[in-house]
Amino acid sequence: MKKICVVGLGYIGLPTAAVFAKAGYEIVGVDVSEKVVNSLNNGEIHIEEVGLPEMVKQVVQTGNLRASLTPEEADVFLIAVPTPIHDDYSADVNYVISATKSIVPYLKKGNIVIVESTIPPRTMDDIVAPIIQEAGFDTQNEIYLAHCPERVLPGRILIELIENTRIVGGTTPIAARKAADVYRSVVKSEVIETEAVTAEMSKLMENTFRDVNIALANELAKISQKLGVNAHRVIELANKHPRVNIHQPGPGVGGHCLAVDPYFIIEKAQDESPLIQEARRINNSMPDFVVENVEKLTMQLANPKIAVFGLTYKGNIDDVRESPALEIYEKLASNPRFEVVAYDPHVRDDQVSFKLASFKEATADAHVAVILADHNEFKQLTVEDFAKMRTKVVLDTKNCTTLTGDDIKVYKIGDLSTITPIHESNE
Repeated sequence: MKKICVVGLGYIGLPTAAVFAKAGYEIVGVDVSEKVVNSLNNGEIHIEEVGLPEMVKQVVQTGNLRASLTPEEADVFLIAVPTPIHDDYSADVNYVISATKSIVPYLKKGNIVIVESTIPPRTMDDIVAPIIQEAGFDTQNEIYLAHCPERVLPGRILIELIENTRIVGGTTPIAARKAADVYRSVVKSEVIETEAVTAEMSKLMENTFRDVNIALANELAKISQKLGVNAHRVIELANKHPRVNIHQPGPGVGGHCLAVDPYFIIEKAQDESPLIQEARRINNSMPDFVVENVEKLTMQLANPKIAVFGLTYKGNIDDVRESPALEIYEKLASNPRFEVVAYDPHVRDDQVSFKLASFKEATADAHVAVILADHNEFKQLTVEDFAKMRTKVVLDTKNCTTLTGDDIKVYKIGDLSTITPIHESNE
């Protein structure tokens, strides 16, 4: 049985560790958080993901998965740590550097080192390889380095880790083959071997493609408000064309991939990436667009109460990383005229810096409910659920509700040309 040391037990590292453990590998998961390590060794997890609690409990009980604060000797080292961005939008690869340095004392000839963290082009060749070479290892013949970017959708991670095609880029052809063989033992789909820099760029372009197309939809929403058009209907009809697939507009782009990865390309090719940069600017402008429309709705009210529904960057998960919903909440809360409360059934108090409200507390005497995440709980809302609001006005930025009726007014993100201020006389 091969032993794998997984460094980083977050949204990708922990499911990956669990999948390999279930396949029969001996897995030691490494994390800097003592709380995470202790909870995992008790068969408990600290993130929300469908099917993961049951799988982790099972593989911990069988002894195939255990957690540690420090790495151990292994056959394969898999690095899955965050790669955030600095304030200037350059990539912060310090976690990758620290993780790589942490495994160096435990390396031996023949080991495979795989970085799953999303990284800028040439990180494997220019940063990871030199660290291991400085420790005295030959990365051509002794240690095999590869990048295999994760390509999974939160809520379906355990399925997609096995069923999705994987791209494995080695710093040498033999490194690509050896790392690819590790994944072939658990992945049912194709495992493609390539160069490290190609694998790095392929992951970045997957998410940049989506970011650019979301920017087109968001720009359409703004145009539609100005021209008096329903963008949702426009998209529905345009997508009847066999070669058109316009995305849906929303309150912005978040998460650890779409809102971050394009900057890794921009950093390396500033002059050659004007389209990517403009897409980022458009998507980053959407929180202000939402706030401006909340202000239009409430401009006639002295001290309106705003109920924010949803703080995650997408529906049915607990991930608030780079979430535009959090930015919108903070912008609204900074306005002294507003009373702002937030409700999210998937988010814990320790994930945010303010007190979360219950659904009942959020809706009580509220003037506007702003839906910022397409959780299933919000899709199922009825008019009766808003009975305690002072004025039943909903701004649905995810186009996820089906609320209708004479006693409620619902505005969708792509159909805001008829937005009308709430008057005191309506209260």
